[in-house]
Amino acid sequence: MRIVELTSETKKNLLEDLLQRSPNQYEEYAQRVATILQDVKERKDLAVFDYTARFDKAVINEINLRVTEDEITEAYALIDPEVVTVIKKAIVNIEEYHRKQKQYSWFDSTENGTILGQKITPIESVGVYVPGGKAAYPSSVLMNVVPAKVAGVTRIAMTTPPDQNGKVYAGTLVAAMEAGVTEIYKVGGAQAIAALAYGTESINKVDKIVGPGNIYVALAKKAVYGHVSIDSIAGPSEILVLADETANPRYVAADLLSQAEHDELASAILVTTSRTLAEKVSLEIDAFLKELSRKDIMEKSLDHYGYLLIANTMEEAIEAVNEIASEHLEIMTKDPFLTMTKIKNAGAIFIGEYASEPLGDYMAGPNHVLPTNGTAKFFSPLSVDDFIKKSSIISFSREALQSVYQDVVKFANAEGLTAHANSVAVRFE
Repeated sequence: MRIVELTSETKKNLLEDLLQRSPNQYEEYAQRVATILQDVKERKDLAVFDYTARFDKAVINEINLRVTEDEITEAYALIDPEVVTVIKKAIVNIEEYHRKQKQYSWFDSTENGTILGQKITPIESVGVYVPGGKAAYPSSVLMNVVPAKVAGVTRIAMTTPPDQNGKVYAGTLVAAMEAGVTEIYKVGGAQAIAALAYGTESINKVDKIVGPGNIYVALAKKAVYGHVSIDSIAGPSEILVLADETANPRYVAADLLSQAEHDELASAILVTTSRTLAEKVSLEIDAFLKELSRKDIMEKSLDHYGYLLIANTMEEAIEAVNEIASEHLEIMTKDPFLTMTKIKNAGAIFIGEYASEPLGDYMAGPNHVLPTNGTAKFFSPLSVDDFIKKSSIISFSREALQSVYQDVVKFANAEGLTAHANSVAVRFE
């Protein structure tokens, strides 16, 4: 794994390199996605069935599109009961964490009859996309569904691509049932996003679509935004470890590889003030690669987007961390909590050598759906807030209105909106 001195030039090159992984850089796929979206919008179910046969090699029709109770029962029979128990434990932790995020309606009143407030209402229907392909992610089911349930969403429709036999990965089905999904459909890709956004004969339209996917899914979500709401346009996975000479190189190496194994576009970066640590981490990575599966994926990821960056000072290291704004940030320094106070941009922050990133993926409780490609500078992790909407409440008595109506009239007239002014003034003729 390459070791690079951190300078303004190398940091600039790194940021440009990482941005090449953004879904926004793959506009050549946009026309293909647009064609699929329009086709599903016009032909509905028939288009969904045709694309599923073409891309997933599965024969799906109106009879077997929706996952049945028998298929759910079969899934539970195929999954190790101990894994089901772990899924249940994870749900408890995720639910407990997200319940602390829940907001409630509020109202403030004054003696002269002004009532102002905010009404919280859960979104009625949500579509959850769950990828298939190179890996199945039951954990992503939990992270997308549990906060929606905590928020009070009543209809949660899940779509996921089937295998060639028209089957869905058993772990995905079990996780969906345990988390509270209300309906599951065997469809993936851009055609699934179109079905959720526009509706078909078999799949009713939803109000919001969440969940990660490949470039076609990401661009499809981008295209339907505005017709429905979306969570974000997710890019490849990222991990950044900020460490000093006190860090354990074996732990650092293991954690970097935990994200590099996702896919060839994943990034794994160490920023450290210790060249000795960087050299030891490089050796540990080489040793782990000989032992772990998915070696080819990890090697390609590290070759293209893996860096061991050497900073002169911790201040320079922290500045680089904030500029990169990684999806996952691990802090392994002498005083990691003090270091954490200086971090401005990160999706999730893992503090100390025992807060390994996979804890966040599976069991800790905070959401693992996080901003990528530098968007942690202005986006937040998926939360209960993503599944609610807020309405402003305004009520004025005549007495309350009388105290401000002349100000409203003056403001409206200053903008040239005489009907606005009249709307208030007419009440005091």
